[in-house]
Amino acid sequence: MTLSRTARILLRLAMVLGLAVIYVPLLVVLVNSFNADRSFAWPPPDWTTEWWTRAWQNDGARAALWTSTKAGLGATGIALVLGTLVAFAVQRHRFFGRDTVSLLVVLPIALPGIVTGIALDSAFRTVLGPLGVGKGLFSVIVGHATFCVVVVYNNVLARLRRLGGNLEDASADLGASSWQTFRFVTFPLLRSALFAGGLLAFALSFDEIVVTTFTAGAGVQTLPIWIFANLFRPNQAPVINVVAAVLIVLSVIPIYVAQRLSSDTAGGRL
Repeated sequence: MTLSRTARILLRLAMVLGLAVIYVPLLVVLVNSFNADRSFAWPPPDWTTEWWTRAWQNDGARAALWTSTKAGLGATGIALVLGTLVAFAVQRHRFFGRDTVSLLVVLPIALPGIVTGIALDSAFRTVLGPLGVGKGLFSVIVGHATFCVVVVYNNVLARLRRLGGNLEDASADLGASSWQTFRFVTFPLLRSALFAGGLLAFALSFDEIVVTTFTAGAGVQTLPIWIFANLFRPNQAPVINVVAAVLIVLSVIPIYVAQRLSSDTAGGRL
């Protein structure tokens, strides 16, 4: 399709405006983390790294960061196992209800987070609670895994569709066992998709706040929950900007790496 010069200019302006709406507020947060003025006067009258030092020395922020890391790693581990297994089942086998299974796996990421949170809260209180399984870090990991599974499943399923089964059939014809075929053929070809899915799953878990609010027990505070709890405390405002800046960086890096891996045309490089 050929566009006129005016149309191209308008499209570029719309693109710049859209990106500005998304990224200018993030840039302001990054700048304010070095703003020497507590009231965040603009433009910053001076620059300082004091808030970064205070953020690092804040015991609550460090504890929340470690909790978010543990929850993210746990949810990512569950998502990698379940998402990969379901992707193999859906792509490599034909059975009744296959499309329904695929829909049910993808559905949690489309549901509003508050719906998932309420459902999990009810399950832990009414079903698992009497069995001695209360809310805590485990419930947070389970809650995050419900939507982290989706990104792993989509990545692995897309890679399996691209690969087909010819290489695995050739391996079997040459006398390799199922385990040898998986180890030397299938896994190397899936490795970058698994890594990309794991990075995206960790990033989703690390930033989650709605589901965490409903599933975290007493004393369990992830970094997003800690930020929300301290957001309106004047003395904590500079520290909040630093923590938010760190979250921006921690979110951008895995998503960028995952995007590069997902676009790998060779399908097997890592």
